Amino acid sequence: MKFSILISSFNKGKYIEKCITSCLQQKEKDYEIIVFDNYSTDNTLKVLKKFGKKIRLFKKKRLSNSPALNQIDLLKSGFQKSRGEYVCLLDADDYFRVNKLFVIKKYFLKKKNVSTIFDLPIKKYILHEKKFKDKKKLQKNIWPSIIPTSGISCKKVFFSKFLKKIFIKKYRNLEIDFRFNVYVRNLHKNFFICNDNLTIYRQVDDGIMSNIKKFSKKWWIKRLEAHNFMEKLFYNHNIQYKNKLDFLLSKIFGK
Repeated sequence: MKFSILISSFNKGKYIEKCITSCLQQKEKDYEIIVFDNYSTDNTLKVLKKFGKKIRLFKKKRLSNSPALNQIDLLKSGFQKSRGEYVCLLDADDYFRVNKLFVIKKYFLKKKNVSTIFDLPIKKYILHEKKFKDKKKLQKNIWPSIIPTSGISCKKVFFSKFLKKIFIKKYRNLEIDFRFNVYVRNLHKNFFICNDNLTIYRQVDDGIMSNIKKFSKKWWIKRLEAHNFMEKLFYNHNIQYKNKLDFLLSKIFGK
């Protein structure tokens, strides 16, 4: 069982070394590390080059001025280069605990019919840490309780199917973790959420969501996009989309 760790990066020089090092320190040794970078203008590439052949490094021009669409484009490109049977996603400012791949492998071997395994990251702030909600609460509510990108592991064949279903060049404000959670937990449903805290998820000032305040204009615009995405996704799978009141409010305040 080989894992492909897919990392997208742009100007994460402050965090990328810890990210890569956490992968290289894994107890499970059958893996590859693929990094796709959007031609970072800080010291990210200088740091990455220090790892030499321990990682597979690629550079690609930005698709657009949308960080969310660029992230999806980089992860798709990394996936196309991957050789593993299983995929683990990792943001460049997050990092894995040393037993991450070992534990995920154990779950995949035990639950052979499961296509996706979510672990519950620890959200790391500057001064403190906070664990994500337990899996029972997460399973009851798809939105807004979203497990972030770095807590996603899945079979390669499933990730290929997922990328074909989620309109990867549309909805400029929707990151891959939102799309993946909605798709897997509402439509596919063949997933498992483990209670293990295997990932450290940094809450940083330059993150994709860090500058969006709740109930601000940007927040409503993003929420409207999310509704439009889910309505179209559900329609394509012959499922009725029912979140009408929230959708209506988003249409009012998001335009």
